[in-house]
Amino acid sequence: MSGRSAPQRAAVFGAALLLVAAGLIALLALRSGRAGADAIATASRFKEPSVSPSCTPPRLDVSAALAGSRVTVSPAPDSRDASASTQISMLGPPASELSRVTVKGSLSGAHAGRLVAYSQGDGASFVPNTPFTQGERVSVHAEIGQRDGAGATPFAWSFTAAVQDHGGVSGGNPRPAPQEASYQGFHSRPDLQPPTVTVTARAAGTTPGDIFIAPYSGPGQYGPMILGEDGSLIWFQALSPAGARASDFRVQQYEGKPVLTWWQDPLIAAGQSKAGEVIVDSSYRQLAVVRAGNGYQPDLHEFQITPQGTALITVYDGIDCDLSSVGGPRDAAVADTLLQEIDLKTGLVMYEWHSLDHVPLSDSYASAKPASRTTPFDFFHINAIDVLSNGDLLVDARNTWAAYDVDPRSGRVRWQLGGKRSSFAMGPGTRTAWQHDARQQPDGTITFFDNGATPAIHPQSRAIDVRLDPVRKTATLVREDEHPGKALVAGSQGNVQALTGGAWMVGWGEVPYVSEFGAGGQLLFDAHLPAAYESYRAYRLPWSGDPSQAPALAAVRSSSGAGAIVYASWNGATNVASWRVLAGTSPSSLTPAGQAPRGGFETAVPLPRAVVGGYVQAQALDAAGAVIGASPVKRI
Repeated sequence: MSGRSAPQRAAVFGAALLLVAAGLIALLALRSGRAGADAIATASRFKEPSVSPSCTPPRLDVSAALAGSRVTVSPAPDSRDASASTQISMLGPPASELSRVTVKGSLSGAHAGRLVAYSQGDGASFVPNTPFTQGERVSVHAEIGQRDGAGATPFAWSFTAAVQDHGGVSGGNPRPAPQEASYQGFHSRPDLQPPTVTVTARAAGTTPGDIFIAPYSGPGQYGPMILGEDGSLIWFQALSPAGARASDFRVQQYEGKPVLTWWQDPLIAAGQSKAGEVIVDSSYRQLAVVRAGNGYQPDLHEFQITPQGTALITVYDGIDCDLSSVGGPRDAAVADTLLQEIDLKTGLVMYEWHSLDHVPLSDSYASAKPASRTTPFDFFHINAIDVLSNGDLLVDARNTWAAYDVDPRSGRVRWQLGGKRSSFAMGPGTRTAWQHDARQQPDGTITFFDNGATPAIHPQSRAIDVRLDPVRKTATLVREDEHPGKALVAGSQGNVQALTGGAWMVGWGEVPYVSEFGAGGQLLFDAHLPAAYESYRAYRLPWSGDPSQAPALAAVRSSSGAGAIVYASWNGATNVASWRVLAGTSPSSLTPAGQAPRGGFETAVPLPRAVVGGYVQAQALDAAGAVIGASPVKRI
């Protein structure tokens, strides 16, 4: 990532990723979305040794800024964790100033390819025509300067392509057997079965905005879900295929307009079925699908669109690694957790940062002993990325119990908050364990969702705010909120969203609760899903939806023959104030027959006996009484 200013980097960016054993090297095609032909071809050129290679560089935290810091490169110099399908990213100078790029593998030889510019004009990627060989050393030489070579500055570096482990990533969760009490049903939309939502606290003074969650793991359908203040459904996208899951569902800005975004696995689009990031507009029409680069899949922890037309995503990738230095097996694997900056227009990888290149394996609080080539050691577990006020990146890691200030130009760690080698003296209550969602607030403090488990370190999970003194190198607890009604312990996932006026929205992750706390820590809002469900994060955000699809209608005759009930809904519409039902003896002779205020996702409008046998249509009305949508005409 380049050393752009803090304003340029504004708006940049945990739920364990399940690693599933595959058992055969031919199943490398399942790992991280690598193309099957490439994975098998690479495996055929590589003879597996009895001992895994080293996965960490000879020297940690080497700078990725070369040529007098004019260019930031990835894969990083001397790294041993590059994808065999990697691009060679050179971020900083315009593509027109990059020349004489040569790439050579120690086993595969010289690689031809294309130099493709980033749409922002700040660099280019060399895209090889063929992948590298696993385990080989790759050398890169290039120049910055004029195309004629006048005043050109040469630069060079090398890296090693990692050896893939034998595991795979999950492709969606198996859904438990249906339990009708756990999910909602609607006459007008029988295809939707979102989980029930129970609101247990709702005080005056909550922050305006809708509630955004993405439930999964329970017995109903999974998908992104918007709720009103009373917990009633506003919008739900049932994911396909059954068992596919979504994460990190929120509102972002894309090309100057508000959009909805979420991570989905699997995401079937454009002939691919691996994980991806979804962007939809205010009419819920898909605008884009974003995939990870370099042969990887994006993981569920972070997807953030930047004002520059790029996106930051997280990736989990298992690679072979000798873990004997940390008490693990010599023939094992490690979960290489990393971030990428993606050019949204070209799909190119502009920058890639790997935790293995900068943080020692020994910093982890997880054990390496159970690791194998099919079960990687998850030493770091990246789960959040934020942009600090000075433009640096704040990278949060669950399994080292720490957050890191990363220089975006060099990739080097400036300081570490928490963990085994904290740069700050940690004051009472500031130490976190297995935490998620480190975010810097406008006053410079840093908030965390401190899971405190698993295994249990704290008696319950909490939301905290920590103030740093950069001169004295101290960390002081400013605020701590715990659930007042139940001692909630979330073994994974969770987030803290700072709202206006000092309020906090807390998503409890593995424990299916959503809470809003006032500036003084008082509980203003509390709701939960059935116990089997989880939602990685929860947000309260403003949203205006105008669905492209028409409202839905279902007409049910009364069993007594006294009339009928029309059920009307409009999935995702945020401006419906009431429903009016038209009825008549033919589709062309409809007149008003009943009206009712919006009563949640689905509104029931009773009709007299006279309409039975005729035709009906539902009209959605806004607060001024104007018609903003109409359902198809149906016969009763």
